[in-house]
Amino acid sequence: MHNFTRKSSTFVQILWPKNMKSRLFTAIFVLVLAYGCSRGYESVGGYAQGGTYSVKYNAAGVQPGREEIAAAIDAILDSIDVTFSGYNKKSILSRRNAGEDVPRNAMFIELEQISEEYRILSGGAFDIAAAPLFDVWGFGFKSGEMPSDEEVAAAMERCKAREVLNFNAIAQGYTCDKVAAYLHSIGVHDMLVDIGEIYLEGLNPGGKPWTIGIDTPSDDNVTPGSSLSGTWVSDGGAHGVVTSGNYRKFYIRDGHKYAHTIDPRTGCPVEHNLLSATVIAPTATEADALATFFMVIGFEQARSWVEAHPGIEACLITSDDIWRSEGF
Repeated sequence: MHNFTRKSSTFVQILWPKNMKSRLFTAIFVLVLAYGCSRGYESVGGYAQGGTYSVKYNAAGVQPGREEIAAAIDAILDSIDVTFSGYNKKSILSRRNAGEDVPRNAMFIELEQISEEYRILSGGAFDIAAAPLFDVWGFGFKSGEMPSDEEVAAAMERCKAREVLNFNAIAQGYTCDKVAAYLHSIGVHDMLVDIGEIYLEGLNPGGKPWTIGIDTPSDDNVTPGSSLSGTWVSDGGAHGVVTSGNYRKFYIRDGHKYAHTIDPRTGCPVEHNLLSATVIAPTATEADALATFFMVIGFEQARSWVEAHPGIEACLITSDDIWRSEGF
């Protein structure tokens, strides 16, 4: 099993034919998959990064068989684990965070560079060195009490020193892109890669564009897929789809709700009404980073950012309303 901490996010559901009754969903889902397989579609899956993963692809004209492809995907996931996992004590990340002078492999260097680009782009709102803040507020690998101002200040100094890195805010999207790159290399054009975050391209087994559902971000919605706030239908192009949200991971102390999203610029949990941000971007890596960024800066700034950047679409759900960009 590949053990990342799964970043808190709203559920992204693969939707098949509409208007099906819930009690019939499983049967129809199986029939669609069977039909898809007859058209050349295959599906592989398993455990990865603290949860499960699923890869669906059109195998028509693809030379490697299903078992070979499944093994190759598992090898990619293993490589990600030994590079970025905070739970694997032998990973490059764990050894680096423990103070060991460990050589970084190509993936580590690449994702560290990408993360730095987003740190600069976001003005520090996205920062993989913010792990000490998550620890001190009780959302990281430790569960602590309410931190004092001095403890928060000390954690921010550790962040500035880049003492501890944590790639959870971007690693799942990056993993999706790595799997997609492998599938591209063997000639796959229609695919859906779901590893907590999503990369999709082409058509689904029914010959239609992929359709994604967005979970309703409410504190009592604890069953993924039980309540949706809307859907997004792809155009057949290549897209990363990522949703980040606050509503399933928080704690309440002295009557105050503290969300799991920490603003690295202030050292404190964010306090705004943005409940979830679903981002559509050319890659899952970009969508993952931007979804985290938006949850830090809040609704108004996130909306302005999306409107100023063609090629990025978003659905922003607040406690009061739902906003969708023009192309969403």
